[in-house]
Amino acid sequence: MTNLKSKVMTLGNRLSSRMNRRDAFIQAWIIVKSGAVTFPVKGVMQGSRQEALRRLANYAPDQVRTFLMPEPENQFDKNAIAVMVMVQGGRGVYKLGYIPATDTAKAAAVRGKASIRVLPGDINGARIQLAV
Repeated sequence: MTNLKSKVMTLGNRLSSRMNRRDAFIQAWIIVKSGAVTFPVKGVMQGSRQEALRRLANYAPDQVRTFLMPEPENQFDKNAIAVMVMVQGGRGVYKLGYIPATDTAKAAAVRGKASIRVLPGDINGARIQLAV
């Protein structure tokens, strides 16, 4: 129970810098209790990103490294967080899309403490899961 409480307190304090304290601790409790938080990946409707999703489906999950990269210089949203992927043994890093603007506070708070997986989305999209 102490470990659970510690995780909630740590995450709640990180979230409270981006939202009111009460909501931050409610969100922290939900995230920690469920063990993960899942977000849709926005921007994957572009043709090249659709091709990247199709190609990623050919690899085992442990062969795909996914990470989040803040983009404070983004012209549309200074809080933007890009979802980046790379395949083990592959060349380069690819920008798959973005965390929705409504979820960047949660993603930023969990980012350094989570393992990340790209999940199959609907026919044209993807989701990302951050396991706490």
